[in-house]
Amino acid sequence: MTNTEQALNWLIQQSKADTNLISDGHHTFAELYDHRITLFMALCYLLHTYETDQHQIWRSMAHHDGVVWEGWFIMGIDTAAGQQISYHLPMNRWDEAGFATTLPCSPIWDGHQSKEVLARLRQLYER
Repeated sequence: MTNTEQALNWLIQQSKADTNLISDGHHTFAELYDHRITLFMALCYLLHTYETDQHQIWRSMAHHDGVVWEGWFIMGIDTAAGQQISYHLPMNRWDEAGFATTLPCSPIWDGHQSKEVLARLRQLYER
């Protein structure tokens, strides 16, 4: 990260700006997150509908230890290789995820980070 990016991040944090309204000139962060959420849900729906034997699609309001984040739920894909792809999604999208198996608590998180999620997503179409 350059000094410019560090300075911009510091300025955003100090100003308490609504990051949902910050734009790259084409889309706001809010629009991009809405796209990510919608695309992930569409992927989950398609995997649930067409590849039910290879992927379990689930949702839960609680983490594996019972902790609940107010206003959020977790939705995930368990792949045949025993790996997870999961995101926290806003509760106002819960009803849209009704096709997923509802669990009382999510599976134990396997420690995946952003890089692993991207690699696992690529594996879905590189087979």
